[in-house]
Amino acid sequence: MTPPDRCLPQAALADLADVPATGRWVRSGATRLHVLDYGGPGIPLLVLPGITSPAVTMDFVARELTDAVRPLVLDVRGRGLSDGGGAHSLEEYAEDVEAVVTGLGLDRPVLFGHSMGARIAAVTAVRGKVALRGTVLGDPPMSGPGRGPYPTPLEAFLDQLAQARRGTDADEVALSWPRWPRREQELRARWLASCDAEAITATHRGFETEDFFSWWPSVPGPTALLYGADSPVVTAAGAAEAARLHPSAVICSIPDAGHMLFWDSTRAALSALREALRPMLT
Repeated sequence: MTPPDRCLPQAALADLADVPATGRWVRSGATRLHVLDYGGPGIPLLVLPGITSPAVTMDFVARELTDAVRPLVLDVRGRGLSDGGGAHSLEEYAEDVEAVVTGLGLDRPVLFGHSMGARIAAVTAVRGKVALRGTVLGDPPMSGPGRGPYPTPLEAFLDQLAQARRGTDADEVALSWPRWPRREQELRARWLASCDAEAITATHRGFETEDFFSWWPSVPGPTALLYGADSPVVTAAGAAEAARLHPSAVICSIPDAGHMLFWDSTRAALSALREALRPMLT
């Protein structure tokens, strides 16, 4: 029997009962997008997760920021509870972000993206279709034409997706991500199967065909780029190139972290994010 393309066990849906956020819905064209809204009177911070990270997997980051901002975390199309289908280029993803900002009436939010989400945040800012207070980019893939492959092959993502679809657990997730907090391993085990294989495949293709650096120099300020000191995605050479091409950007290395900043070094990454956000919240 062929497994369904996307599925969520009851235990995954029950995870939402422990998340201090309200599910909100927005349409981007025909695509229904789901957003976790943590509420509060603060300036909106729209969080854009990575290639295989549904919104709920960023809960441990969002809930730590509610004293400073109003976090909202997007299920990027093809992940979590958002619809799949359609195109998956950076500009199409940016159109979804614009729909969320407009549809939820967010007043000049800050965009914070991790990995894939960081690239989406940069493109949204450059397009200038919605007003923003600033952007924070967490370890954006710097692979692209003439720059070599993304360091994690597509097959690794699809193998983990296959594990999730046939049923996995935190112990198996820990084989790939041994440093992660146990709760985050458990959430990935339950939620990874909500990701669409075509969305993953097309996004990974984009990591190697769409050049981050063609957008990065035009990202309006204020902007900050956070990267893991041990990341294979943003190397020291990549960080130096980013600093050279965008001299006004804040570039910050997070110690003892690889590409998965908050999962690898939670306290240090949160501290760096708070520092990056401070001048954008005045």
